[in-house]
Amino acid sequence: MEISHPKSSFSSSRGDSTEFEADLSLSDRIKVFKSSNFDHEGYVTNKCRAMGEKEIRHLCSYLVDLKKASAEEMRKSVYANYSAFIRTSKEICALEGQLLSLRNFLSTQAALIHGLAEGVRIESLSSGSVGSMKEDIFDFEDREPSKTEKWLAQFLENLEVLLAERRVDEALDALDEGERLAKEANQRQTLTPPTLLSLKTTITEQRQRLADQLAEAACQPSTRSVELRQAVQALKQLGDGPRAHNLLLKSHHQKLQYNMQGLRPSGTSDGAAYTATLSQLVFSTIAQAASDSLAVFGDEPAYASELVTWAVKQTEAFALLVKRHVLASSAAAGGLRVVSECVQICWGHCSLLESRGLALSPVLLRLFRPCIGQALSANLKRIEQSTAAFAAADDWSLAYPPVGGARPLGTASLSSMIASQPKLSSSAHRFNSMAQELCEDVGPLESLQFGDHALEGLVQVFNSYVNMLINALPGSMDTENLEGSGSRIVRMAETESQQIALLANALLLADELLPRAAAKIPSINQTSRIDDAPRRTSDRQNRAPEQRELKRRLQRFVDQLRDSFCRQHALDLIFTEDGSVRLSADMYISMDANADEPEWFPSPIYQELFAKLTRIASIASDVFVGRERFATILLMRLTETVILWLSDDQTFWEQIEEGPTPLGPLGLQQFYLDMEFVILFASQGRYLSRNLHQVIKNIIGRAIESVAATGIDPYSVLPEDDWFADVAQIAIKVLTGKANFGNLDQDVVSPTASVSAKSISSALSHGSN
Repeated sequence: MEISHPKSSFSSSRGDSTEFEADLSLSDRIKVFKSSNFDHEGYVTNKCRAMGEKEIRHLCSYLVDLKKASAEEMRKSVYANYSAFIRTSKEICALEGQLLSLRNFLSTQAALIHGLAEGVRIESLSSGSVGSMKEDIFDFEDREPSKTEKWLAQFLENLEVLLAERRVDEALDALDEGERLAKEANQRQTLTPPTLLSLKTTITEQRQRLADQLAEAACQPSTRSVELRQAVQALKQLGDGPRAHNLLLKSHHQKLQYNMQGLRPSGTSDGAAYTATLSQLVFSTIAQAASDSLAVFGDEPAYASELVTWAVKQTEAFALLVKRHVLASSAAAGGLRVVSECVQICWGHCSLLESRGLALSPVLLRLFRPCIGQALSANLKRIEQSTAAFAAADDWSLAYPPVGGARPLGTASLSSMIASQPKLSSSAHRFNSMAQELCEDVGPLESLQFGDHALEGLVQVFNSYVNMLINALPGSMDTENLEGSGSRIVRMAETESQQIALLANALLLADELLPRAAAKIPSINQTSRIDDAPRRTSDRQNRAPEQRELKRRLQRFVDQLRDSFCRQHALDLIFTEDGSVRLSADMYISMDANADEPEWFPSPIYQELFAKLTRIASIASDVFVGRERFATILLMRLTETVILWLSDDQTFWEQIEEGPTPLGPLGLQQFYLDMEFVILFASQGRYLSRNLHQVIKNIIGRAIESVAATGIDPYSVLPEDDWFADVAQIAIKVLTGKANFGNLDQDVVSPTASVSAKSISSALSHGSN
């Protein structure tokens, strides 16, 4: 909406109020306020006349946002044209000085010309005789000096004494009085032209002499601050303000250089001490210069701009010194803590100047940012390398972190501390401790906005660690081709307990430890000051989406490790060591070739799947305490991996559906029993997903259709559903060692034993434990 007149109407409807949010440029939106005859009272009255409370609040919000945008635009404009403004201000100051000198020169020339003219007139009028001329001379010699002439002689003598004794204030008063007398004498003709010319020349010379004395005193290193301010103030009163301000800054610079001569860092160990001393010296000098400039020159733009330029140069020189002597070597070695501490010290001293109108923090940010980035990158690389070294010797056993520290702990405190710590393997403990230290070091650098960079680096290092955990799985594709692949050598996790420990490492780091470390790094949008303390609750709420996003990213890497774990165990079940397939169609097709009825029991591969899932569930229940959902998903994914492989195995289904020997009734019954067995133990273990259940039903339906295609009615040869459920239930009890058939000749307790249909029927009739 273009506002063309300050009294344009603003409808009370919500539709009209939204016109303020039209996509207009800032210049168009504030055009109405730039008018010279803008009437703010009339504007508000006209706008609010027909508005309700909601529309008035909307208008207020719009005006506040417009004010902020205008202030930001002005700030950007000032920064964009600041150097040109300073350059123009300096030129104006120099021009003022030249005009002052020119005025003094013209005054001297005018007095000289006036004196010459008076002399010529007197000479032309003297036409008397020699006697009369002598009489005049005798009269002049006999005449006593006038009061003005006597005062003039005494004035020049006193001025000479004041300058010789460096009594500045009195000399300034005397020079002002002399100028006043010269002005009055010129108006009243109380002094002869030669005398008046001599007075003006003397005053000009003495002014210059006093200015030189003041400049010399200001440049002395031994000059105290009060004396420096007085000398600069006097020099300004003499009419040479630009020179006075330049001498003020030059004096502070010389004192700073003199005080810095004894500062020399002896090594990186005392880098923080050197930085603190140098930082306090530099920024206290800048603060003193700012105080002196404000006291003498006020807030005049030309002098304020020159002060800012000088302060920026001093800050740049200081930052380069700190980089060369401290930050460069520490950053290259990955010493993020040293770099962070030094930058914090500098930032703290620098921020104290903001109350004086000197915002020098962007200068430090520009010069320190490369060193901090280098230190952060080196630190992340060091975490990756150190963790890899620990992973190469990790035995993948979970334990509490080692208790360190010199202070002895009581039994109660030690037990409490250990209970609050997670159980990880050695490489994960190393990764966690270094990640926590990294975030603690980056946290204080919130004003430099390195939080996102640090978190992104931490996520990438965690990804690298998870890849190492994947390589620790036996038979991993990455570990089979280590040479030339760039993969790191890690110790193999041979047992299922060790492999579960790999998952525990990744899960605890991603779900708890790394988000806890990331919470130490303030968000870019939450770089709050001390006065933001009342907003800590809202800040935590604002951080919640960031924490959730971080957890989602880390969880994706954990899912990759989990899927690799499931795929590796599924392949171990499906294939033998020599590469042959154990889960093939022949194990079902060949059953109808035997004349005897088989002993009905789940196939060996599904017995092994059940046994493996049972062992993993037992281990996971001890490891994933409080994270049972992860253990459930792990078992669910492992079961799904095996069944989905069967569902997608084209060779298996080609033999079933198109092979020379079709699937018979007995093979179908065994296949049906195997699938019902999987459904039953997955359901009892509470890891039967809807997807898994649907895939199994589809597989059973496909097998039934293949038998029906041969002309056999599959439902006429299959037992009732209860039979499959009962056999599968007895098989689970047998495999878990819980079966107890009291009226049978013997208990069937062996996990590999088979139970005939007759014995199962007997067991069902007599009951089972």
